Parts: sequence; C-alpha cells; structure tokens
Amino acid sequence: MRRSHEIIVAVIIIIWCTAMIYLFRNQDSMESSGRSRKDLDKAFAAIEELQRQNNQLRRIANSLNEVNFNVGNTTEKKNLNLRNLKLRLQACLQNVAAISNDSPKQHGTSTSPSKDHELLVRKLQDDIIELLYSTENQLNSLKKASGNSESSLNEVVQQLKSQLQAALLDSEELGGLESSWREKEAKELQQLVQNRINYVQNPKDCSTAKQLVCNLNKGCGFGCQIHHLAYCFMVAYGTQRTLIIESKSWRYNPEGWESVFLPASETCTTAGQPQAPWTGEASSASHRVINLPIIDGVMSRPPYLPLGIPEDLSERLLRLHGNPSVWWVGQFMRYLLRPQPWLETEINGAIQGIGSNEPIVGIQVRRTDKVGTEAAYHGVEEYMKHVDDWFDKYNLELVKSKSNQKVVRRVYIASDDPTVLADARKKYPHYEFVSDTSISKSASLKSRYTKASLRGVVVDIFTLAKCNYLVCTFSSQVCRVAYELMQTLHPDASRKFHSLDDVYYYGGQTAHEQVAVLDHEPRPGTQEIQLKVGDVIGIAGNHWDGYSKGTNRRTHQTGLYPSYKTIEKFPLVKYPTYPQAMSKM
Repeated sequence: MRRSHEIIVAVIIIIWCTAMIYLFRNQDSMESSGRSRKDLDKAFAAIEELQRQNNQLRRIANSLNEVNFNVGNTTEKKNLNLRNLKLRLQACLQNVAAISNDSPKQHGTSTSPSKDHELLVRKLQDDIIELLYSTENQLNSLKKASGNSESSLNEVVQQLKSQLQAALLDSEELGGLESSWREKEAKELQQLVQNRINYVQNPKDCSTAKQLVCNLNKGCGFGCQIHHLAYCFMVAYGTQRTLIIESKSWRYNPEGWESVFLPASETCTTAGQPQAPWTGEASSASHRVINLPIIDGVMSRPPYLPLGIPEDLSERLLRLHGNPSVWWVGQFMRYLLRPQPWLETEINGAIQGIGSNEPIVGIQVRRTDKVGTEAAYHGVEEYMKHVDDWFDKYNLELVKSKSNQKVVRRVYIASDDPTVLADARKKYPHYEFVSDTSISKSASLKSRYTKASLRGVVVDIFTLAKCNYLVCTFSSQVCRVAYELMQTLHPDASRKFHSLDDVYYYGGQTAHEQVAVLDHEPRPGTQEIQLKVGDVIGIAGNHWDGYSKGTNRRTHQTGLYPSYKTIEKFPLVKYPTYPQAMSKM
C-alpha cells in the first residue's frame, strides 16, 4: 500500500513539532528566568538530533513503497486501516498545536506550567502510546499475511516502533522540562495529605473521638485484604473518623496487624462500644462508633470510594499527575504499609539485593489461584515483550543523552510459581533475572496464609514498587498495590507500567468513565460504536491495540472505540480539608 508512506510523513511532522515545542519552551523559560546560552544550545542540539531521526524516517518511508501490501485483507479494508492510523496521527498534531499555544507567558507564570498545558502534554503522550499500539497491531497483521515479504515487513515494524518510541521520549522530555516545580509540588502535596491523615488518625481524646471499625479478616488474599483496609480508611477519612483495625486471629498472622505494620493510630487503638452498623453517611453520623462492612455488601454507598479524588486538591493533582485516582489511593497505602522494624530490614535487604544504581524492570506473574478463574494464562514471552520495549526505549534515551553507559538488562520476577524463573533464564539468556524462589514457594496455595508467605508478598510489593517499570496483570491485586505504592515514590509514576489484561481498577469502585473529545463513526463490519464530542463512556477495558471497549451513556451502545478519541473523567469528591493539620506542615 504505497499510501502508507503518508503515515510515516505524519510521524515526521509530529517529531518535528515536538522538537519545536522543546525549543519554544526553553526560550520562554530563559526569557523569564535568565537561563544561560547553554540551555538554548541544548535545545538546538535536540533539534539537530531529531533532524537526523527524520532522515531515517524518510528512508523507512521509501522502503515501505517497495513492500507489497496487497496480500491477505482486501485493498478496501487496508485503506480503512491506514486511514484510521492517519487520523490518529492528525489527532496527535492537533494536540501538538494546542500545546504550543499554551506557553508559560499565556498562563501568567514563569514558575510552573498551567494545568491545561500539563493535560495537553499527557494527552499527546497518550496519543503516541495508542498510536504505537495501533501501528504495531496493523503492521503485524500485514506481516502475518505477507508471505515472502515477512522479513521486510518485520524490519519496517521494528524501525517504525523505534521512531515512535523516540517521539514518545520527546514528549516525555517536554513534560519534564520544568522538573523542579513537579518535584516540589509532589513533595508538598504528599506531605499535606499525610499530615491530614495523621491528624484524623491521632485524636487528642480517644474516648470521645468518632471511630470507624474495619475487620481485616476478609475472606481473600493479601492484596485483596489491603484494598479492603484502604477502602475503610478512605471512608473513615471522609467521615472524619479514626480508623480502628480489628485484626485478631488474622489469617496471615494471628498476632495481628500491629506485629507486622505500625499501628494505624498512636493515640487511639481500641474500638469503643457499642458499635453501630453502617447505614449511610447521614444516618450513621449520630453514632460514635460504626462498623463498616466489605465494599461488596455496603448499603448506601459512601461517596469516598475510588476512583474519586478530593475536590479541594483536584486542580493541583490534575496538573501534577497522569492518574490522580491512583495517586490518592497510594497515599492511604503509604500510611497503612509502614513496616515494623523487623520487616523494614527484610524489605531493605531485598531492595539492596537488586541494586539501585542500575535500571530494572519488575514483572509479577500470578498463576496458582488466578488462572482459569479471574485471569487468563500468560506465558513469560508476553511479559518479556514489554520488558524488551522498555529497555529499547531506555537505550534510545541514553543515545539521545550521548551516554556511553552499557546497560545490563535486568528483571525482578515476583511470582507464586517457582518455575517462572527457570523458564525466563532459559528463553532469555541475555537478561539478568533476580528472584527469590523461597517467596514463590511460600505463595503456593498450601502455605499461603503463613508468616513466611506474608513476609514474601510484602517484600515483593515493595521491591516491585521500587523498579523502574512494572509489567503485570492488573487482575492481580498484589500488582495493583505495588503500582499504587509506586506513585508515592515519584512525582508521577502513572505510566511506569504495562498491564497484560485489565486497565487499573479498584474493586467496588465508582464508575470508570471517559469523555469523548473527537467524534467517531463506526467502520462498516466492525464492533465499533458511535462517539460524539462530550459523550460519556463507561470503559470496560483497553485492548492495547489502539482500541478500548465501553458503553456510550448517551446511546447505550457497547462496543469498541479508538482510545485516543477520549480522555479520562475523574470524579471530584468533597472530602474534609482538615485545616488543623496545616500547622504540622
């Protein structure tokens, strides 16, 4: 399909426009803060490097003209596919243009970019990611049907993928140009929330303080139990009550929560009597002590459930973070999962064992009680594909920075299946794998609810959270806890993952919705649904091929739609602001 070179040309335009934004942003910053000529030279050096990349892209476009695409699918269908890719690129260009129009001068500050600017930068990054998924999917489909052209198409796929990764790096660099404000803002926001939590958890007089009692012994695994506690914690925080954890005869450790993690409160550790059942926020308000049921059975659902974020912090969070809902959950995870000294020693030892100076990707492979029930089987090859992608992109970053660093490709494996490590080492001898097989053995069904198993799963969670990137299945609650905890270690770690199955979710959450920013008309013979700008879509999942599945609230149709034509909708919740906690900042 000779028209396919138009796609590559569009990619060239994206990369060039991104480079120009890089230049303009540096110019604006220098004009406002008096930065040196060295910064401008750096910007022009980046432009020159991108020009060299563009020349390579043009060579790829020429090679595409020599490939016979008229194999397998009909010409009409391939025209539709290629036109769809081109529309994705045009959407990227629109976002680039919008970003270039939102300079620091226009939003009136030289210290930090506007919320709209940051949202546009992240939208551009999302568009490029979805474009990468879609392009790879379409070209791989052509490759499978290409016969003698397979080797040529495979080379095209790899080269185009490399260039798209370079474009993604450029957009990430654009988003990180003002990293100082981002780090400062992340630190201040986290400290503010932790102070607020600490305030409500440590009342001066426990005998009169309102309490919310949460029983830890939910009939499920560790990740599920921790999410149960975090849900209780958010409701307690929202209703201005101190969380009391009931953990007697905890199936993981009969000695209770406080033998493993620090107490949730220093001043109020015993539940008062009598305890009234939760009947709703208003009707329960008159009771000093209430007992909250599991999220699956709660009546009169409280508003303080994921994926909601606090309204008073929403402007700052939307500017700072790519997924404020996960950031908010992560704050409660940070407070809950403060290990006792003996466990902290175990965690630090494991993290030191993998090293902190070299990049490492963490994969969590959940097998035993998930496969065939909650999740499908995924071979190690599926995980390693995304590990390869991350290291390829990391190497591109080193090339751009003119670093001579030699990177050892390292992977931390967390699994309940001890055979995964041997399988990975056999199939990927050029990788260095780190794993603790004793943890894998302790995670087996017969020994899961033991202190050794508890130690193992906590060590895995903290180690995965410290990795540079996470590949797992979000159907695993352990993986989601690690991802949530990861958000507390970086200004924005929302994109430091790839899930092989689900998008991020929280069991019992409020509706996960997106809003259409572009119209979409379904292609004939597909399972696609119509979108109109402003439509609200309840998302069921991302297929990681450029399409998501969901239900249009306006038309009630359920089906596929291009992911890049929507943006996330984050519910805003009126949480208490706890001004008394400000004095502790």
